[in-house]
Amino acid sequence: MLIIGEKINSSRKNIQEMVERKNKEFIQELARKQVEDGAQMLDLNIGTIRKNEPENMQWLVKIVQEAVNVPLCIDSPNHKAIKEGLKVYDWSKGKALINSVTAEREKLELILPLVKKYQCSIVALTMDEQGIPQDSKERFKIADELIKKFTGEGILTEDIYIDPLALPVSTNIQNSNIALETLSRIKDSYPEVKTIIGLSNISYGLPERRLINQSFVVLAMACGLDAVILDSTDQKIMALIKATNLLRGKDEFCRQYLQAFREGRL
Repeated sequence: MLIIGEKINSSRKNIQEMVERKNKEFIQELARKQVEDGAQMLDLNIGTIRKNEPENMQWLVKIVQEAVNVPLCIDSPNHKAIKEGLKVYDWSKGKALINSVTAEREKLELILPLVKKYQCSIVALTMDEQGIPQDSKERFKIADELIKKFTGEGILTEDIYIDPLALPVSTNIQNSNIALETLSRIKDSYPEVKTIIGLSNISYGLPERRLINQSFVVLAMACGLDAVILDSTDQKIMALIKATNLLRGKDEFCRQYLQAFREGRL
């Protein structure tokens, strides 16, 4: 399970302020904290800052890479921001992951050349020009088309991550089931293609959000989830992921679980 830290996201008011003020120390400390708590990659998303997003993304990539030795997920619907981030990316830290690509033809045509040029991994959302389908069958259809498109362009299956889109259950009680069903369909048809979710979306608008997130990630892992964007500082969710990996036979000789126990992380 690839753990991607979610906290450097401008939808959080304090992050938007810190990026706009170029508060390097604050951002770097947040990056270090997430990695210390178990994040293996960090998501950088400043999509709510419309002004100078490409320049801000380049600054963000530079200063985060100074602070931590993990790869980055460059997350933006703006191809110019992604391009500027990739220009300064330090490939010695691992392969970059481009996030928030959709099946919209115009956007694909802008992103695919960057993926091929820099040989990145790519996250594709199960949505197209008509928006997000309300059932797993249609979401899988989009995923199927995207996977065929990417592999036809020479992108390796192990570099493809499909996001089935975990939407708030507060707006539709079936949203969790739709996401889980889509996950299962993808893994059944394309076991080598990876799956990913932005976990905190599922609990938006409800109290005790961590409880919902913790429960959902276990269900998603049982359906074949490979990567998750989450709050790595939540010790309980990190412990649940270790235990679920163990029970799914993904932790040979229980090494990761036992190491986490010895380090007091359970």
